[in-house]
Amino acid sequence: MTALAPAAAADRTGVSIDTLRYYEREGLIGPIRRSVGGRREYTEDDLFWIGLVTCFREAGLGIADLRGFVALLRAEHPPQERVTFLRERRAALEQRVAALHRAMEVLDDKIAYYS
Repeated sequence: MTALAPAAAADRTGVSIDTLRYYEREGLIGPIRRSVGGRREYTEDDLFWIGLVTCFREAGLGIADLRGFVALLRAEHPPQERVTFLRERRAALEQRVAALHRAMEVLDDKIAYYS
């Protein structure tokens, strides 16, 4: 199993080292394995989790939502609870997308008006 240093993990995932530490501190990833010298060593599984958390953050989920989802994944919850959680967040994201489309239409109208 390949272990990545924090800088390499940050580079591969597109997040900063500080963000990696924050995600770990918040319990969203990890626990991250440590070398004999105490340095963090990220695995491919860790990179997957970082990618998942990053995707959810970009979709607008807050840290509390992410903690809740991670708890659902790590505990013995029925899969339906996970699906319900994801469907609720998807519905909220659809509402945000619709609001963004409306805002873009207004901007397009103003651009056309002033052109």
